[in-house]
Amino acid sequence: MTLEPNQKIATTLRPTDLRSVRDALLDTAGTVSIAGAGTAADWAGPLEPVETALDTTGLTGVITHNPGDMTVSVLAGTPLRALTEELAPHGQRVSYDAARVADGATVGGLIATADAGPAALVFGSLRDLVIGVTIVLSDGTVARSGGHVIKNVAGYDLAKLLHGSYGTLGVLVEVVLRLHPVAKRTATLVVDCSLADAAEHAARVLGSQHEPAALEWVSTGAGDGQLLLRVEGTETALSARLQRLREVLGADAQEAAEPSGERPARLGAVDQSAARAADPWAHHATLVRGTPDVAVLRIGALPSALPGLLANLPATTVTAGLGTGVATVSLAPDAVADAHAVVHAAGGTSVLRARPAGSDAQAWGPPPSAIAVLQAVKAEFDPRGRFGPGRFAPWPLTRNEEKGSR
Repeated sequence: MTLEPNQKIATTLRPTDLRSVRDALLDTAGTVSIAGAGTAADWAGPLEPVETALDTTGLTGVITHNPGDMTVSVLAGTPLRALTEELAPHGQRVSYDAARVADGATVGGLIATADAGPAALVFGSLRDLVIGVTIVLSDGTVARSGGHVIKNVAGYDLAKLLHGSYGTLGVLVEVVLRLHPVAKRTATLVVDCSLADAAEHAARVLGSQHEPAALEWVSTGAGDGQLLLRVEGTETALSARLQRLREVLGADAQEAAEPSGERPARLGAVDQSAARAADPWAHHATLVRGTPDVAVLRIGALPSALPGLLANLPATTVTAGLGTGVATVSLAPDAVADAHAVVHAAGGTSVLRARPAGSDAQAWGPPPSAIAVLQAVKAEFDPRGRFGPGRFAPWPLTRNEEKGSR
């Protein structure tokens, strides 16, 4: 961040529990940024200068793990990678595989940015896995919803409001997640094909009873691309399932090396590089990270509309969830505005996830029809506009009369 003349550097606070988060907000009066590991610091709109930076990385650790109920309660600053390692000896996992997990992204940060990976095809995003939250509002109010019982849906609305809020509504402090068993065996089929052919393959697979665990098409811009299809199951059943899928996909479907799952998180830097190079899903992860000269856009649309939408974008690299309707593309910064317009015209949504230094590429497309609802939610949760100023720019998320002093 470039400082203007006389501009003060934000005071950084690093609370370690619920009480210290509340105290931090009660003891300050100006604008506040909320940040965890910083793996999505440049996502969405550029953060405006703030008076206080709230560092949530001190909020770490498991509060309660109930293996029998398959739930876990954690502090929101806990890296999901660390939580995965702690759950592994119990044969349990958070069924979530966003690329940033390997980079140390925190549970709270992943919820706030609405990130997700290929596993969303079956398990959904974190909004579907969160069953309870504790947050602190800008006036120090502590709000709780949900609990440790999966069938208790009383608190789901609050968690869903925070999902994709980019730190503009409240500070996530505690999160309760539902868990799933670790798969006994995982295998991946790879088909070299164009996006159009991949869409046809996906329609046949998803329209049958093959139940893939993930299905995405990836392309680096050179040639057509690859359709990746992950299958999970038992040792005895998986071979037969793979054979049936080959019959659907054709002779070009080849089995790749078994995805490395959580193992790269425990390896050294050299071993991590080798493991990722051999894993087609790790290659997928590299496509969602920006490079210095391109912008990265995240797109959501109806799955049936996604292939046609992507065909109309000047993307250089693509990862497309043909069953989820979510894609990530890289493109030239000067093409971002037109891309937003194309996505909006198709009834989809788009948000910038990386921009080259100095680029003025717009983070969001045209405001949605529900902008008045978003404004009302912001006014209810953060009436003084303290949290995350600029994150939803150029949308008028905070009314001028509600902005706090800066």
